[in-house]
Amino acid sequence: MFLFSEIMGHEDIKEHLQMAIRGDKPFHAYIFHGEVGCGKETMAKTFAAGLQCQSEINNRPCGDCPSCKQMESGNQPDVIWVNRELSSIGVDDIREKINSSIAIKPFSSPYKIFIVPEADRMTEAAQNALLKTIEEPPEYGIILLLTSNMDAILPTIQSRCLKLEFRPLSTAAIEKYLIEKYDVVDYRARTSAIFAQGNLGKAIRYIESEDFEEKRDKVLRILKNVHTMDVSEMLEIIKEVGEDKADAKDYIDLMVLWYRDVLLFKATKNMNHLIFQGEYRAISSEANQRDYEKIEEILSAFDKAKLRLKANVNFEVAMELMLLAMKQ
Repeated sequence: MFLFSEIMGHEDIKEHLQMAIRGDKPFHAYIFHGEVGCGKETMAKTFAAGLQCQSEINNRPCGDCPSCKQMESGNQPDVIWVNRELSSIGVDDIREKINSSIAIKPFSSPYKIFIVPEADRMTEAAQNALLKTIEEPPEYGIILLLTSNMDAILPTIQSRCLKLEFRPLSTAAIEKYLIEKYDVVDYRARTSAIFAQGNLGKAIRYIESEDFEEKRDKVLRILKNVHTMDVSEMLEIIKEVGEDKADAKDYIDLMVLWYRDVLLFKATKNMNHLIFQGEYRAISSEANQRDYEKIEEILSAFDKAKLRLKANVNFEVAMELMLLAMKQ
C-alpha cells in the first residue's frame, strides 16, 4: 500500500507533494533526484496514487479506492512506467511510450502520469524528443523523471521541471526504523545504519543480508592488506563476496567509506569521527602511507568501477582495474 505516512523522512518533499494533491495543482513535470535506494521510486508511486485517488478525504492516497487498489497491483491504466529494455532509453522509446500516449486522454483518472525510473539513461536524442512534450503538455499530463545522476539530464529538460532533491536521512532515524520494522537487535541496526550513510535502501539490504557482516569482513581483509596482497588474491576475495552487481556496488561503497575515513584521519588526526572506529590502527597506518593525491585517485577509481559495472563492463575487468589503482 502506498501511503505518505509509511515513507520515512523527506518531510519537505512529502508536504510539497501532498499540497499539490490537496489543491489539485500538480506541476506538469518533476525531477526526483537522489542516489539509488533513497526512496525516489516509492515517493513517485505514492504521489501518483494520491493524484489518481478517488477518495473525497484530504489525506490521499487512501489505499482503499479502486484506483489505489489498481496502483497496489500495478494495473492503474493511467500511470505508465517507462522502463528501459536495453542499456539506454532511446528516442523511439520516448516517442512511443510518452509522446504518442500522452495525446490520448486518461482512461479513468484525472491525470495521465508517466514515470521514468532511470531518466539518466535517456539518450540525448530521447531527451530532445521529450522536450517538446514537457514544453507543451496537455493539462492532464504529468511526467516524473527519477535520476541518481542529474548531470546526465540536459539543462533544457532541467529548466522546465520542478526539481526535488532527496537528501540522506539521519543515522538515528534509520536505526530506529530498522529496529521497529525488522525487529533486530540495536547493534545490528546501528551497524547497518552507519554503513548506509543516510540511504534507507542500502540499510535495508544490509539488514536483510544474512551474511553481510561476513562479506564486510572480507572487504576489510582486502583494505587492511592492500600493500601485501597481490591483485589476483584480492580479486579472488571479491569473487567470494559475490559477482552480483548490486552487491558489488554496496561493497565498493564500503571501500569508499574506508578511504574517506583515511582521508579524514589524515587531515584531522581525530578518530572520533571515523565510521570504522574499530579499525583505527589500520586507518592510521594507511593515512601515513598515502598522500592526499593518491587517496583521491583511489576514490576516483571506485567511482569508475561503479560506472563500468553500470555500463555492463565485464565484472572481473572492472574489479581488476579498481584493485590496480589501489595497489599502485
